Amino acid sequence: MWLLIIKCSAESWTLYSKAFKVIADKYPATPLSSKKMKGDGERIMEYKLENVNDVEDFMEECLTLEGFTATFESL
Repeated sequence: MWLLIIKCSAESWTLYSKAFKVIADKYPATPLSSKKMKGDGERIMEYKLENVNDVEDFMEECLTLEGFTATFESL
């Protein structure tokens, strides 16, 4: 199991949320949490995936969206 953590600014979310949702729908990921931080409005989303290749592909696609960052770790 793998945990994928995706972060983006409030501005990036406003501009690219629809594109992000299209990307997220392509992968067999289980959403664990989605938080909007108080103050700056940063978004933090966590997904659980079983296959490391899916994690890497999902992460790479997210990084094509301006202002999005992503990391992953083993669960």
